Amino acid sequence: MSSIYYVAPMGNDTDSGSVDDPFRTINHAAEQAQAGDLILVHGGTYREWVNPSRGGTATAPITFKAVPGEKATIKGSAVVTDWQNVTDNVYRVKVANDLFTDGNPFATRLFGDWLEKDNGRHAGQLFCNGQAFYEAADYEEVVAGEERSTVEDYTTKTELAEPNPAASKFKWFAEVGQETTTIYANFHDLLPAECLTEITVRPCCFFPKKTGVNYITVDGFEICQAATPWAPPTAEQSGMVGPHWAKGWQIINCDLHDAKCSAISLGCPKLTNDNRFSRIHDKPGYQYQLERVFNAERAGWNKDKVGHHLVANNTIHDCGQCGVVGHLGGIFSRIEHNHVYRIGAMFEFGGWEIAGIKLHAAIDTVLVGNQIDHCALGTWFDWQCQGTRISRNLYHHNVRDLLIEMCHGPVLVDHNIFASRHTVDEFSQGVAFVNNLFAGTNTAETVLNRATPYHLPHSTAIMGYAMNYGGDDRFLNNIFVNSTQEQPAGTSYYNGSTTSLAEYIDKVKTMLPGDVELFETVRQPVMINRNAYLNGAQSFNQEQERLMLADDNLEVKVEQEGNNTYLTLNVPTELAELAGEQVTGELLGKVRIVDAAFENPDGSPVDLSSDYFGQPSTGVGPIAGLRSGQNRFLVWKGGDEDDE
Repeated sequence: MSSIYYVAPMGNDTDSGSVDDPFRTINHAAEQAQAGDLILVHGGTYREWVNPSRGGTATAPITFKAVPGEKATIKGSAVVTDWQNVTDNVYRVKVANDLFTDGNPFATRLFGDWLEKDNGRHAGQLFCNGQAFYEAADYEEVVAGEERSTVEDYTTKTELAEPNPAASKFKWFAEVGQETTTIYANFHDLLPAECLTEITVRPCCFFPKKTGVNYITVDGFEICQAATPWAPPTAEQSGMVGPHWAKGWQIINCDLHDAKCSAISLGCPKLTNDNRFSRIHDKPGYQYQLERVFNAERAGWNKDKVGHHLVANNTIHDCGQCGVVGHLGGIFSRIEHNHVYRIGAMFEFGGWEIAGIKLHAAIDTVLVGNQIDHCALGTWFDWQCQGTRISRNLYHHNVRDLLIEMCHGPVLVDHNIFASRHTVDEFSQGVAFVNNLFAGTNTAETVLNRATPYHLPHSTAIMGYAMNYGGDDRFLNNIFVNSTQEQPAGTSYYNGSTTSLAEYIDKVKTMLPGDVELFETVRQPVMINRNAYLNGAQSFNQEQERLMLADDNLEVKVEQEGNNTYLTLNVPTELAELAGEQVTGELLGKVRIVDAAFENPDGSPVDLSSDYFGQPSTGVGPIAGLRSGQNRFLVWKGGDEDDE
């Protein structure tokens, strides 16, 4: 029979855990819980690492749930007091190193593959009334207390709002000794004695230390302030929260924020040669990532042991690297109706693994109905995204919205609103874009110097690996708007491509004899039809049915009012009257390299008949029923969980 355990700030771990005699810590409740048990956590702050050693089953998960109506917060930080004034607005505090039970984050420099500009940053953080201070390079920078440009390494600076426009002048610097760590901070007009000051002391808040702890539900918590490490795909990927290489987790209805690097990890465990490229530089990081895929397969990477997670209805914000990160461990998962924002927005460090959501090998993973905004990069799907669907998401005010890199398809991108100045980069093949709004520039490129794996349909079993030849893409019923006029938008970069597999094969045959070199020179076939191009966006020159309104101005504006987000479109009559093509999986066909169809993870036909709002999709773009003139839509309705 299942049990219910209670946890409360005034409880005691020596008590029974009953409603009248609750435990004090969530981790103690985790140690008692068996499959099917429920742990109800009363409101309060819990400064601990919840390390469940036992999981549930598919029909009887172990559920950790905040008591409805009460705010239960799990923090990876500790309160520090006794600040001593040094000079002007600079104060210092000295803490004993035994406060850090899992390594001293102020002595742990961020490190790892593809972290290309660490700026000397450490895993530790200082918070004042919940606001993260910036780490200074030295004590002198703390004393100077000058603001810095937090977007100095990015060209589209106006797209990205800072967490706090003046926050960059609040800085700290740490000196680590044998027994104590001294932290210096410039509080400017604030008095630390009147503030809540906290420092991170743990790398994780809810994360098993061992792998294979299956079927855990984490529901309704605020989880924040963890000293998470840099999490590349070639190392163990730790997060503030995550399953750590397990199956069937649900992370739902939570407010996750202020992880130094990543909030949620659906990533791989420690295998072999972690971060070896950065440590030794004897082979490319690309080569080590290939080896990691095969190492994981030998270690049991398959749909029976890993993945099938649900990440839903969360707010995820103000993290340095990723809101959700994962390599291999996020297979067959669903990421739905999350608000992900201000990820990578402090720009304390830089690298190639930073995005609101960054997933490698998201096989049969669905990203649906999320709002992703004010991020350095909204979403990045990298390597082995096969059977992946990106549907009905709202992107805006990102430096870039979506990057799909080194995947061979089938990947389905449908009914999304891409409203940033730079919308999509596709360095892949076998992608279908259906009924999307691209309100900015977009690009596509081939990659002929790296080969990545592809898989048997709906499986982790490796079928082969291939270069990215570009093309084999579908663009149907999309709206392209060149909002900036600075870079290309549309589908003209496919000019010169064949338009059918038969034509492609005929071109290859005319070049025989030969082998690999033939396929590097013949453009793959594309299916491009019934798209609308406005404000100078350019079409594929063999597109048969298209709408081009070069002189019209389709205004695209996304505005946030409180917790709600609105989309405003000024629609020309021709666009309002343009009928779309009914798109099915059968019409999209199979992708060339993988020889796989666009279908659901269970192999059933994919349904593309519903628009962004779930209404019948009849026209072009993500929203049906556009009318001539100004259109204004509520495209994200927030709730209390989105309050800042």
